[in-house]
Amino acid sequence: MQMPDIKRSITPRLSFSGHETFQCRHLWLKKGYDYVMDTPRRSFTDEDAVVRLGVGKNMVNSIRFWMKAFGLLNEDESPNQLAHRLLSDGGWDPYIEDQGTLWLLHHRLVTNGYSSIYNLVFNELRRDRIEFTKHNFLSFVKRKAEVLQTSVNEGTVLNDFGVFTKMYLRTVSQSKDREEGSIGILTDLNLIETESRRISGQEKIETEEYFSIQNTERNDLPNDILLYAILANADEADISFDRSVSFNTLLTSMNQVGSVFALNATGLYRKLEAVASTDRNVVFSDQAGIRELSFKERPSALSILTRYYES
Repeated sequence: MQMPDIKRSITPRLSFSGHETFQCRHLWLKKGYDYVMDTPRRSFTDEDAVVRLGVGKNMVNSIRFWMKAFGLLNEDESPNQLAHRLLSDGGWDPYIEDQGTLWLLHHRLVTNGYSSIYNLVFNELRRDRIEFTKHNFLSFVKRKAEVLQTSVNEGTVLNDFGVFTKMYLRTVSQSKDREEGSIGILTDLNLIETESRRISGQEKIETEEYFSIQNTERNDLPNDILLYAILANADEADISFDRSVSFNTLLTSMNQVGSVFALNATGLYRKLEAVASTDRNVVFSDQAGIRELSFKERPSALSILTRYYES
């Protein structure tokens, strides 16, 4: 029997707004966490939020949005367990300095589905197009909206695409100044490549940006972050994979590590071998053409993060 996609991969709700056209900056998650943890507990809707956060009202709304998009808040907008472990003073990585944290946040952003564009691009658009422009994405979203019997605003979608690219790409001026505060939080992952091309058939010289996300070996993706992502997906599923999951599922299925991290088969294979060689509870087998990852005892996803950061 075919297992259903996990809940968060089914996205009848399409959302392309809420960030006020600001990409998330490196210090915003820590700033937002500290603010809501203040005593008495603060809300982003408090009248003095602008003063306490030290940013404009639109940025207050944007910080709130990104805390939700990265899956760091409960429904009542209190920080969840991951937020406490990651962002508290003395937490795992409150100032987002570790490369593994960037991969962790990227995984949360894509699979959480709160901001639709990340889930759609990494899980679906890349399957149709090796390269894409903002207009390709807009056409894709329109088709998606028709299937879901909903509507989207073209301007809102295009603005969201602009924020999406700024999350992963530096401008020329930003590339010269790595400390500039407006740089998107995920730029160091180098997930997206871009190329400007002249539009054919135009008398006036015009260019259009083409974007691509290549499947590679992702050598800077820590093995424990990969294992966390596999386990976190299982924890969110309607029916978990119990103690084994096939290699092809991990490589190609919705919200699985191959899709989310843009891994090629070689990269995933090597990482699973490495995980199995260092974790006694993990077995990666390749026999008679059947490749699968299995667990003697399945650990919790959070325990793997604890191991990663404490080591």
